[in-house]
Amino acid sequence: MPINYLRTFTSPARTDNSNRRLGCALAFVAGAANAGGFLAVGQYTSHMSGIVSSLADNLILGQVAFVLSAAGSVAAFLAGAATSAVLINWGRQHRATSIYATPLLLEAVLLLCFGLLGANLEAHRVFYIPTTVALLCFVMGLQNAMITKISKAEIRTTHMTGLVTDIGIELGKSLYWNRGTPLGVPHYVRADRRKLALFASLLGMFLAGGIAGAFGFKQFGFVATVPLATVLLMFAGVPVGDDLASLRRRGRS
Repeated sequence: MPINYLRTFTSPARTDNSNRRLGCALAFVAGAANAGGFLAVGQYTSHMSGIVSSLADNLILGQVAFVLSAAGSVAAFLAGAATSAVLINWGRQHRATSIYATPLLLEAVLLLCFGLLGANLEAHRVFYIPTTVALLCFVMGLQNAMITKISKAEIRTTHMTGLVTDIGIELGKSLYWNRGTPLGVPHYVRADRRKLALFASLLGMFLAGGIAGAFGFKQFGFVATVPLATVLLMFAGVPVGDDLASLRRRGRS
């Protein structure tokens, strides 16, 4: 894959096409990590709705251990999102080429850690499950905050509720009969086909990633995280390498 093409995924100069390509790739990674994580720990980690609901349920039922687990998952997701914001804002202030690549690099490293944790801690269930759940929630928060900032809140990749809602809205617009309403007036209803195609592609890639992640984890175990980390390293490695080369040149001068 050409180096210049890889740069476009996380380049500071954004276009709709580059946002769509990155969003689809990250939706695939999120779907795979979410499905593989479920097979590993029996819990989905990419969306907080169910986790917050389980926190409320278990609080009423008096299940303190589950309440603490859910609270820890939410805290890990928040910490991941906050970390992504810190890295991106730091990169902007320092005019780095790797503004958006740094969170992806960290995500790749953490996915590899997830694989290592699974290989080494699976026998120790007391430590294994809380650690891996928190790690995956952190990763999902990190990724979702990055793509949210890079796309100005148009794209989400770790949970599909909003996307499915937006798809339904645009489908409803496309089916609406503008009887007696001339084209071009403010009340004329028209679907945004660009958004519909974007949201549908994100949903499709998340589903494809989920299928691939579930199959990979079932067949190969935790080593299935390696291809996901490799994809992220491909996107992040070139801009980070550009910044490191720039620092070396400055040091020499």
